[in-house]
Amino acid sequence: MNRRLALRLLRLRLWLAERFRPDETLVTYFWAGIVGLVAGFSGRAFLLACDGLQFLFTGNHKNLAVAAEDLPDWRRVLVPALGGLLAGLVLWWGQRATRNQRATEYMEAVALGDGVIRTAPALTRIGSSIFSISSGGSIGREGPMAQLASLLASRLGRLAHFPRPRLRLMVACGAAASMASAYNAPIGGALFVAEVVLGSIAMASFGPLLFSSFAATVVVRALTGGRALFEVPHFQLVSYPELGLYLALGLLCGASVPLFLGLLDAAKALFARIPLPLPLLLMIGGVTVGVISIWHPIVWGNGYGALSEVLTVQWTASALAVLILFKLLATAATVGSGAVGGIFTPMLLVGGVLGGLVGCFVQAWAGASAAAPQAYALVGMGAFLAAATQAPFMAILMVFDMTLNHEIVLPLMLACVAAHLVAQSLRGKGVYQLARKARDLSDSALDPLHDLRVRDLMRYDPPSVSIFAPFQEVVDAFARHRNSNLYVVDEGEVFRGVIPLHDIKVQLGNPELAARTRTEDVVVAEFPTINPEATLHEALEKFRNLPIERLPVVEQGWGRRLLGSINKTDLLLTLAHGRERPVG
Repeated sequence: MNRRLALRLLRLRLWLAERFRPDETLVTYFWAGIVGLVAGFSGRAFLLACDGLQFLFTGNHKNLAVAAEDLPDWRRVLVPALGGLLAGLVLWWGQRATRNQRATEYMEAVALGDGVIRTAPALTRIGSSIFSISSGGSIGREGPMAQLASLLASRLGRLAHFPRPRLRLMVACGAAASMASAYNAPIGGALFVAEVVLGSIAMASFGPLLFSSFAATVVVRALTGGRALFEVPHFQLVSYPELGLYLALGLLCGASVPLFLGLLDAAKALFARIPLPLPLLLMIGGVTVGVISIWHPIVWGNGYGALSEVLTVQWTASALAVLILFKLLATAATVGSGAVGGIFTPMLLVGGVLGGLVGCFVQAWAGASAAAPQAYALVGMGAFLAAATQAPFMAILMVFDMTLNHEIVLPLMLACVAAHLVAQSLRGKGVYQLARKARDLSDSALDPLHDLRVRDLMRYDPPSVSIFAPFQEVVDAFARHRNSNLYVVDEGEVFRGVIPLHDIKVQLGNPELAARTRTEDVVVAEFPTINPEATLHEALEKFRNLPIERLPVVEQGWGRRLLGSINKTDLLLTLAHGRERPVG
């Protein structure tokens, strides 16, 4: 590196460090913000791709449910069938082209894996989902959007050479940002990943998740406007005794979730017994949706259009019953056939319809002394979501984010907690079983405070220079790395101390003094170290008493050979979630 350029870079770093005191936490938040911006733009690109393909299928840019109404019956059957066939062909071709690579879902990459998501298998599934979604498949967009954002976050993290804990956090930030952008719900998106995927709201990870979700939501609102996802009438709790009815709604939603999940499992088992290639199975799923749409075209799509109508239009109980029956059949056919996508919005619709049904009966019984059915539909959305995901806190904040109606919070809290408890007692498992199973496996396999050692989180080949090196090598090493301390070793790689960047400030401003300075003149010999066999608890105790971001890891005994370094942020992330695997 050019000497003059290296000096200028170091002077700039010192100036920034003295005024802003950047540390590893700020670096993590910076990258979380970058991931959030990427997720926001990639989500919009995904939706534009779906919209463009939908226009090719239907000649219509409107909501899928509305687009289906404008089509003749034969096209209502043909479009989902063709879309399913193309989606299956993409999956079939992708599996053949990447037969040696297994597709890693973002939940698995965060909860159990190393944060690495392979590009080709992920893009295959994302490409297949575009055909299913654009042709009216009864499946959500949030799944492939989260997969795309997580894939990009994984690529960014690997380009930045993040260690395993930080890479997993970046993938989690991508998923949170994608959920936030999909539902215009920054808090709900962060809580979804924290509560469902990570199983923890520790600030070491939740702070970056929130910031990433914030960045993605800013992008979406700048591009599309800042309105709530669902335009709903003003909610008002008519009387406190009515809370008992919302409690009953929560109990009903909790009891209904096992039936919903059982229906999806039965559909998957049914399609698994059909001896046909994958493309034909997805085509059968599309045909099923198309046939149902002849009588009820609103079953097309993820359910957003139907849910918007349930929340704003007065439906009769019989109409809601027919809607939920047909939507359940369409969703089961799409999911069971193997289509790639999410079921987050379909679950919101099921909960909304259940709430609307309860509201219709309440209104027929109590009249104006009770809230409108739309209010019960809002609460039903959250209650069913809480029961299905086993994440009540996320469900409460998600519905609040999507509606921006603060008066709904009190009955929503009651219904969500009740639904969660009932579903947990009846089934014990949520719809996102992969993440929870992965966490259970890793938690039972390793206790981070007792079973792991410093060697399991250690970074090898830390920035170092020889104690006999000329001072210019010190300058060049600091210019190449962003560490605040440079490790110094002798000819046998024995640790001799560190050179703090602040300690060479005078030399950087005085070329004559720098020319006379030797490396050994600026070494701080007394510097805390840790050995590779120390527990993470011991490492945490050292960090608590030291204002540093990294500890040098040295060989036990008299040799004191430098082996690597351990980073405080990596340690905190591992202790927060307790799922780090050894890297050796």
